[in-house]
Amino acid sequence: MRVTGRPAPAVLPSSLRPWLGLIAVLAVLVVAAIGILYAGHSEPGRVDRWIIAPTADSVRPPWRYVALTLDFLGEPAGSVMVILAAVAGCLLLRRPRVAVLVVAGVGLTVGTATLLKHVVGRTIHGADNLSYPSGHTAFFTALALAAALPATGRLGLGRAAGMSLVLVAALVAGAAMGWAEVALGAHYPTDALGGWCTALAVVPATAWLIDRAADRRAVRTADAGRLEHR
Repeated sequence: MRVTGRPAPAVLPSSLRPWLGLIAVLAVLVVAAIGILYAGHSEPGRVDRWIIAPTADSVRPPWRYVALTLDFLGEPAGSVMVILAAVAGCLLLRRPRVAVLVVAGVGLTVGTATLLKHVVGRTIHGADNLSYPSGHTAFFTALALAAALPATGRLGLGRAAGMSLVLVAALVAGAAMGWAEVALGAHYPTDALGGWCTALAVVPATAWLIDRAADRRAVRTADAGRLEHR
């Protein structure tokens, strides 16, 4: 019996690591800069006012129903449903490493966003409503990244095509949820930007750690198998 110890496909393709690492660093800087700029504030900033009046419920039917649906997907009940469906799909496709990325990547992203809310202390509609960064936007962007990153490897995409897929997925997901949150008056536009950047910083780092841990485990298992069959 031959034990190869070949690891499962990486969730963070090696060709994308340098570029995503650079993007993650830039995302951290953006999150920090906005957080410092609006720490303790309870009013929209100049950029927020330029985009839209963030405290107004500005969306009307039928787009209001779209916004409310997206908002529900970021709520605890909706997000749990989405995560369970995604994990079930990964397990059915025999991609346990991707399932771990979905749970860990999204969970750490939302956890980071929640921690930053308390650190920054920016509020909207009252002192009890911490707003920066947007957890809904961070969640939806993280979910898109958790799907797009392993997809680039599975589709055999090169660096340019892979980066395009990852960035487009993150942009579409972040823009959709960010629009919903701002349109419903739940967040300032810069909150949505902060949530988007939080996901761009956390998910690739989480994917790298998952690959590293899984590959090391595969090597240890292979070594143990070789010793057993000598």
